[in-house]
Amino acid sequence: MEMKKIAVLIPCYNEEITIRKVVSDFRRELPQADIYVYDNNSTDKTAQEATAAGAIVRHEYVQGKGSVVRSMFRDIDADLYVMVDGDDTYPASLVHDIVHPVAQGQADMAIGDRLTNGTYYKENTRKFHGFGNNLVRSTINRIFNAQLHDIMTGYRCFSNRFVKAFPVLNDGFQLETEMTLFALNYKLRIVEVPIDFVERPEGSESKLNTYSDGMRVLISIFNMYRHYRPLSFFSWLTLILVFISLIIGIPTVVEFVQTHYVSKVPSAVLASGIFIMALLIFVCGLILDSVEQNERQRMEQNIKMKK
Repeated sequence: MEMKKIAVLIPCYNEEITIRKVVSDFRRELPQADIYVYDNNSTDKTAQEATAAGAIVRHEYVQGKGSVVRSMFRDIDADLYVMVDGDDTYPASLVHDIVHPVAQGQADMAIGDRLTNGTYYKENTRKFHGFGNNLVRSTINRIFNAQLHDIMTGYRCFSNRFVKAFPVLNDGFQLETEMTLFALNYKLRIVEVPIDFVERPEGSESKLNTYSDGMRVLISIFNMYRHYRPLSFFSWLTLILVFISLIIGIPTVVEFVQTHYVSKVPSAVLASGIFIMALLIFVCGLILDSVEQNERQRMEQNIKMKK
């Protein structure tokens, strides 16, 4: 690992209270690493505190964590990338455990798993966040047939090929979910490393909004399911429409068989229209699935070239 160039990436917005300690802790654990703090229009002294701690401070003026990470991944070249929040909730002392599987080629992304050892549930004071984590985790595991424990952790290590292949599509806190979905879809290797989690220190405020950010994460999962699994997505939609058309149309068919007459013409027309719509949606799913397969092959070729 000493032969590899390591970049520690810390996206920040108003973390004046904690950023100096975070930078100092990671400087102590990874003295050979370059530590970058990207200040996202902070209104406090985040940039000054990070500079005083010895970090390389850069500014991202487009608001949103996704915008910050997009710039980080585009601008910084390294062999290994450690990304961590600037709120001092993740232990720098465990960074070696997170870096190790990526440095050894065992993973393309290592995740700091806050949930397995139970510290997140003990420390987290926002109980709905735990419910949201469980909902997102179970949904993604079911869709992608995975067995991950922590989808939304902000403590991760990436290989160079992951960083340079990953397209940042969202600008908000659904970014971590997007990273996991990308890795699962393109069969990139994920390793989870159990870590301790501590709540923010007094005076430091979370930028997350439980309800609005949670809704954005769910919408992101919905959109990525549609994008990454189009045949499955549109097949379910087709089945729903076929079921509706049968409910509306079966009484009309039964009436015609018994009387050779259709009295509910509007119902017959509606059922036929919904059934035709279902067939068209299924055909769209087949076409989009073919497009996705081609896109997956292209992306996998790009990823192989970055080995």
